[in-house]
Amino acid sequence: MCLVLVALRSHAEYPLIVAANRDEFYDRPTDPADFWPDAPTVLGGRDLKAGGTWLGLDTRGRLAAVTNYRQGTRENAAPRSRGYLVSEFLTGDSGIPQYMQRVQRDAELYNGFNLIAGDSSALFYYSNREGRIRGLTPGVYGLSNHLLDTPWPKVAATKQAFGSLLSGGSAQLIDQLFALLSDRRQAGDDQLPSTGVGQEWERLLSSAFIASQEYGTRSSTVVLVGRDGAAVFVERSFGREGEQQGEVRFEIVSRAVGP
Repeated sequence: MCLVLVALRSHAEYPLIVAANRDEFYDRPTDPADFWPDAPTVLGGRDLKAGGTWLGLDTRGRLAAVTNYRQGTRENAAPRSRGYLVSEFLTGDSGIPQYMQRVQRDAELYNGFNLIAGDSSALFYYSNREGRIRGLTPGVYGLSNHLLDTPWPKVAATKQAFGSLLSGGSAQLIDQLFALLSDRRQAGDDQLPSTGVGQEWERLLSSAFIASQEYGTRSSTVVLVGRDGAAVFVERSFGREGEQQGEVRFEIVSRAVGP
């Protein structure tokens, strides 16, 4: 996943809003979002190659999302897939701060990552390329494949647009967020970051929504968690060149919010 937008206690109706794009090679096998047969309280897509996930929500109202940290040089295979950072949080019983401390302790088991995990009352961020656990305060956040709120063009642009949607009504919010995630405009060459992947890839990766023959946005997800405990989870899946392949929608009527 290469773009995650988070609004924490910044909307009149939804204390936690997440809008995210997962970017991956099209030939990596993936299941669309659903409740997991082996963990029925967990809702999310599934990476069929390694078994974890990039974004998920559980019936307790806990949410987690992970992105890779892009550093140009090819990393050696790590002992553990980064997708387990999300799945183990959602299937486990650890308190949120305790889980983040465990992730920090085991950080060397994974290649570079960014993890956001928690719920609407306690949300945390950790990257093993930064090394410190951050508790997030109310506000709007943007994450791609560098540290939280690094002002890459697509992060800065979508974060600003995301923030402007929060002052409006909620009736069209899901459609507005998907429209934001679908932006294919690429940044100018003078705005591109230099992460060691070459200018052609920097250009391709600079848009919020990525479309090509080999690599692109595989899914767009919007999650709204309401003050009454209800949650809405909508995912759209895409194939090569950004062709939409499906949409699933789930509603969790009630949940318990942990400390």
